[in-house]
Amino acid sequence: MSTRSRSNPGGARLLDMGEVRPFRDRKPEWFKRPAPGSARYRELRGMIEGQGLHTVCQEAACPNIGDCWERGTATFMILGDTCTRRCGFCNVKTGKPTHDDPLEPLRVAQSVRKMGLRHAVITSVDRDDLPDLGSTAFVGVIRSIRRLAPGCKVEVLTPDFRGEEMPLARVIAERPDVFNHNVETVPRLYPLARRGSRFLRSCRVLRNAKEMGGDSVVTKSGLMTGLGESKEELIETFGVLRQHGVQVLTVGQYLRPTRDHLPVVRYWHPDEFAELEREAYALGFESVAAGPLVRSSYHAEQTLAQAGDASA
Repeated sequence: MSTRSRSNPGGARLLDMGEVRPFRDRKPEWFKRPAPGSARYRELRGMIEGQGLHTVCQEAACPNIGDCWERGTATFMILGDTCTRRCGFCNVKTGKPTHDDPLEPLRVAQSVRKMGLRHAVITSVDRDDLPDLGSTAFVGVIRSIRRLAPGCKVEVLTPDFRGEEMPLARVIAERPDVFNHNVETVPRLYPLARRGSRFLRSCRVLRNAKEMGGDSVVTKSGLMTGLGESKEELIETFGVLRQHGVQVLTVGQYLRPTRDHLPVVRYWHPDEFAELEREAYALGFESVAAGPLVRSSYHAEQTLAQAGDASA
């Protein structure tokens, strides 16, 4: 009998992944990064923790946290730290959310201003329990940042809002600079890695966001490697995203957060990421970031500028 867990979502069997890397596996040398510890990093960490806010940079133990914070980019996670879905790769806890903080948008905007950010990424857990699916909170944060830190670009990284158009329209009406929704993996692996989500539904969210926002909103998505996908599957997925109007693409290596999460099938080499980047540009993406340590917010300000140049 199978049981439901992150590594076994909905009864999916790890045997279906074939040969996988052990949890205590030694990572290739290209994953080595110095631990963040600059005075600027410590200052910003203290500021965020003092406000009682959550950042994906910290929650996901992102290897780029020091680099991004020094560059003036940070990713805030709103609507609490408990998700209503259970993706096999994600380190955010799953359960029944209780978070309800009407002042959170203002506190996020105040932190953006105090941190002197040039590019703020706003994401959230899935909140399928809320009538508006969390969209109103995104609206509040965008408005607050526009008011308190008007020089800061705003990127939203949203859930799929279950494919409903009204929550999406509510967010796009605020004209974020970037609308990001990650498809995360190739369609074949959705039953294993993204239980509760559907690949084509996520693609439709991206297409609808572009149609609603027009030229004023740049659309973006991201994928992971390392769960058993092939190069051909990745390139095919890139093509579907382009067909749905996605302009910016990020591709990075999945790293297993805990023993309870899906295992890594293999580590992709930096040369393979360079090849994926070339293939993506050939398909017409305006900006692509692909590499072992690339995450959705990696060099977000630069990729937005690159997309703007390509559209000009």
